Amino acid sequence: MCGIVGIFSKSSAIAGQLGSHMSRMLVEMSARGPDSAGAAIYGSPLGAGACRVSMRTEQPGTDWRMLESELAREFGSANTHRSGQAYACLQVAGEPDAVQHWIETHMPELDVMSVGRALEIYKDAVSPRIFVERFELARMSGTHALGHTRMATESRVNPNGSHPFSTGLDLCLVHNGSLSNHNQLRRELQREGISFRTENDSEVAAGYLTWRLRGGSSIEQALEGCLEDLDGFYTFAVGTLDGFAVLRDPIACKPAVIAETDDWVAMASEFRALALLPGAADAQVWEPEGGRVYTWGTTVFT
Repeated sequence: MCGIVGIFSKSSAIAGQLGSHMSRMLVEMSARGPDSAGAAIYGSPLGAGACRVSMRTEQPGTDWRMLESELAREFGSANTHRSGQAYACLQVAGEPDAVQHWIETHMPELDVMSVGRALEIYKDAVSPRIFVERFELARMSGTHALGHTRMATESRVNPNGSHPFSTGLDLCLVHNGSLSNHNQLRRELQREGISFRTENDSEVAAGYLTWRLRGGSSIEQALEGCLEDLDGFYTFAVGTLDGFAVLRDPIACKPAVIAETDDWVAMASEFRALALLPGAADAQVWEPEGGRVYTWGTTVFT
């Protein structure tokens, strides 16, 4: 059992308080997942030729400032966007693939969690309440965000195995459920050039979407493909540079609810996480249908 949440801002007021809203939603889902927590925040996109890189490490004493200096020498410019003892998000004036390759080659002890123009990912094997305090999530702003709380029933809890998962530029996924054909699908995707860092079935789902997008599919088409190629029970919330999407498997046994106002649209495993948002009492609320893709994109602030 896990808890997933997502929010898409349709006004500058919501965007400015995005981290605060995500924090409250995540903590509210603590009962569904006290073992780990994570969040994906989409901030203001960087220009062409620049990227944000989210990293974490299990090695104490990592010198993020030294890494910043080395990346600046290699690519011309780099600065630390956010950092802590075990994590950092850096902004680098380089092409995403080249920056990621350099880090993985020269700093293999670092785990690159995401690369993109807007996306930054933070996660840890702690309770949601500790997580939002440790990463100062409430201070963050952005256009949209996804979050996940995990209750591990079949595997050891560690930060790298926690959600969200990113397998492509500005693409991330959080998942409630279980896939039954993920091992076979993982091997097929690896032959197509998709790489994985964990054994988590949710990362395979994210890798499948990356593969479809690389082949020219839209995010709607990629998610529709899940209905044919992924076996199991799932509710997915997916983030892209322009917005986010929700998909439940055709049986729809995993809980999900969506609410929308003029200022925001949000989803969660349970309505109590949405009830905390401003104007929730007057929101349009519905349960998403199984086998139907829901998308929201291109934020225009009013």
